[in-house]
Amino acid sequence: MTEPTAPWGRVLVIIPTYNESENIGPIVERLRAAVPDADLLIADDNSPDGTGALADALADADSHIHVMHRLGKEGLGAAYVAGFRWGLSRDYDILVEMDADGSHQPEQLPRLLEALRGADMVKGSRYVPGGSVVNWPKSRELLSRGGSLWTRLMLGLPFRDITGGFNAFRAAALRLILPRLSSVGYNFQVDLTWQAVQQGLTVVETPIDFAERERGQSKMSGRIVVEALFKTTAWGLGRRFSQARRLLGRRPLEQS
Repeated sequence: MTEPTAPWGRVLVIIPTYNESENIGPIVERLRAAVPDADLLIADDNSPDGTGALADALADADSHIHVMHRLGKEGLGAAYVAGFRWGLSRDYDILVEMDADGSHQPEQLPRLLEALRGADMVKGSRYVPGGSVVNWPKSRELLSRGGSLWTRLMLGLPFRDITGGFNAFRAAALRLILPRLSSVGYNFQVDLTWQAVQQGLTVVETPIDFAERERGQSKMSGRIVVEALFKTTAWGLGRRFSQARRLLGRRPLEQS
């Protein structure tokens, strides 16, 4: 039996969609079964395949489901930010990011909510002990692991899966993070974690099993990854420059 969300307060799961008509029904059904008390916001970027209409039909049949119709494809981060603001304006206590394609398994959401008892932000991690990646080509896994490693080195962060997108936040944490975000693409997940750490928030990882989508087409591309790594590098160089300035500022003056 799935543990209810009541111990954690009001939970909103935000699922951005663009051309996910094959996946939206199954993922919503699984989420409603896994965490029955949670609400769901589908943020659809005007999908030409009819995902928005399917979402409306789901919402008409279930009061826990809500739909946000956006004007067009503006990026994953922009959809999440709009969803966060929607949830914060309605006083949800916990807000969750989750993909529509089934790669983030709703059955593991209670694990993230439990970990949030002692944290401000929880990252579902593929690369900590107990986590796994299922049905990914090795090339893509190496790209993902390499991106996380590079980001850890550049930003000095300890997280094994900093680019992962199955994340849960306390509302108070998001209110601190949102005004400081500057990314809307693939780097959005890194930006969320980076800003959380910069604000002194407690961020933890908990293991998840990440499964490659079975239906539909991935939105990932090499260009998006390169753009994200470029921005992370810029942040990292800025961080190191600031550290060097502080160290130089603390050096004692030489005797003349």
